Amino acid sequence: MTLGGRSAHLPTMRILIVKTSSMGDVVHALPAVSDILAHVPGAEIDWLVEAPFAAIPKMHRGVRQVHVLRWRKWRKQLLQRSTWAAMGDLRAQLRAQPYDKVIDLQGLVKSALWGRQALGPMVGYDRHSLREPLAACFYQAHAPVSRTLHAVTRCRHLVAHHLGYAMPQSQPDFGLSAPPLVDWQAPASAYAVLIPGASRPEKFWPQDRWHAIAQKLSARGWTPVVLWGSPAEEGMAQEIAAASGGLVPPFLTVAQAASVLAGAKVVVGLDTGFSHLAAALGRPTLGIYCDHEPGLAGITGPAWVRSIGGKGQVPGLASVSELVDEQMMQAELSKD
Repeated sequence: MTLGGRSAHLPTMRILIVKTSSMGDVVHALPAVSDILAHVPGAEIDWLVEAPFAAIPKMHRGVRQVHVLRWRKWRKQLLQRSTWAAMGDLRAQLRAQPYDKVIDLQGLVKSALWGRQALGPMVGYDRHSLREPLAACFYQAHAPVSRTLHAVTRCRHLVAHHLGYAMPQSQPDFGLSAPPLVDWQAPASAYAVLIPGASRPEKFWPQDRWHAIAQKLSARGWTPVVLWGSPAEEGMAQEIAAASGGLVPPFLTVAQAASVLAGAKVVVGLDTGFSHLAAALGRPTLGIYCDHEPGLAGITGPAWVRSIGGKGQVPGLASVSELVDEQMMQAELSKD
């Protein structure tokens, strides 16, 4: 028996998604995989991603294999033989079987160069749709996708164009299933997650305002759980927790953090990958933006989501507190 020219036990199409970083960008690409599952029955989907974010595509039900790129490490050690051996191993993995399509959702020269290591035609955005137009030179086919669209919508448009189906009108399906929590015991009662740390100091929100939000959540009867990612952030998290009767977990991997986020009543965070991950996991999520416009990369997910602030527009406590009140009300109504 054959299907689409192949034997029935083989996939109808082998696809490699190239979306290497950062965490929020990887999260934004997930609905495109769900779209493929819905429109290309039997498709077999692999993903090429930077090591720190590999846990995210692994949580999607439609991703068969995750190829792990360690370019952030390798580029600092290019004179070492072990680096070239590791890059050779990854190239061998990517070429073990041919792909029908290699889809570069990143759209950078770096991602295009690594995508070309796989066997199969690589496709992507056209030069007018890219931050780095040179990347388009590496693609065998191109798609025009407006740069004014939200990142999630851009990814869905690109994949739909290259796989030949109409852009779905359905809400984005992130397709995530968080793993069981290990190595730390989350509160047995209801809890809320706060994410006051970010990749750059310009993104920070004043700490005294975090204290006030944590106290508001605690007054509702929800234990504030404050996440952190560096020693400096850990100190800040401890101070916020101490002011509100909250908890500070140890350093969590991405998979462990996803488990904690998945169980939260609400999540309040900065413009950071974990905030986007929380929303994708279906948690009511408020994103506070202090150094970036949220329009093209605002918080998106199936539950209550809001983004506040922007470039040079640090939100005031009253505005955030009002949204947290709305967020808590929605969380109570959902009883999820």
